[in-house]
Amino acid sequence: MWLMHYITNNSLSAPGAAKGEWRADGTEAAVNASGQHRDLELCLPYGVLSVPPTGERAVVLPLDDGEVGLGVLRKTDGLEEGELMLYSRGGASLVLKNDGRVLINGREVGNG
Repeated sequence: MWLMHYITNNSLSAPGAAKGEWRADGTEAAVNASGQHRDLELCLPYGVLSVPPTGERAVVLPLDDGEVGLGVLRKTDGLEEGELMLYSRGGASLVLKNDGRVLINGREVGNG
């Protein structure tokens, strides 16, 4: 929903998105696809900040005032519909399960 709202409010200038390899060097974010897409802003849910690791497969969407990185392509890592996982490159993870359990690094916490 938020993505469709963002796209609608920023009118597309080209017919499609590009898929390529994410690269970040601390000062600039870019995706190498059919060309290099540089100085990208990331489109993320409110309250979530993330810098994908270099080498991840990413999607870039052209807008009338530039381009935006939509994020990286990932598998669901065994999540069921409706579940949420936050994870880092270093291996830390937080999983919110449909049955109310919370897993931190694979261990259940806060049961009760």
